[in-house]
Amino acid sequence: MNKQSGTTRSKGDEAVPVNRREQILEAAVVVFAELGYYRATTAQVAEKVGISQPYIFKLFKNKEELFVAALERAFERILRTFSGLQAPADHLLTEAIQVYEQLMETHPNEIILQVQAIGIRDEAIRQSMQAGMLEVTRLMEGKFSAAGFAHPEVEVSTFMANGMLCNIALTLGMPELKPKHL
Repeated sequence: MNKQSGTTRSKGDEAVPVNRREQILEAAVVVFAELGYYRATTAQVAEKVGISQPYIFKLFKNKEELFVAALERAFERILRTFSGLQAPADHLLTEAIQVYEQLMETHPNEIILQVQAIGIRDEAIRQSMQAGMLEVTRLMEGKFSAAGFAHPEVEVSTFMANGMLCNIALTLGMPELKPKHL
């Protein structure tokens, strides 16, 4: 095992991830996106990873905690993606929407997970969703402020509304709903 990279070497010298938590979160995103929070089980997540269900409970107290961790992971990706966004002021909104659309193509299950979370009334999930949305909103407001917009909150509102419509279009499998670029 290479302790610096956190990987082991197998035949063919290909790296094999050993971080079970990440594997579980990846599987959870897929299982929750496919089945929804209420129908998905930790046993299905464990099966997808190829581990026993009790192993999941060594890392996560319950299904709710696993869902929240998967949701937070999805928001972390969005925040990382938008933290690196750089565009001239006159293209910032359009670029932000295009970057989000690319994220939807590369990580659709994370987006579907967030859409599902909106309708779940469990307090921990609701708080995680609120925190994630607030962080994205603040990050983008900072981007629009730094770009010199007089009313960055208006641009953020337009961006967030477009993002939500994109989410609905993805979740329903209706790309015709997706907003056209501004």
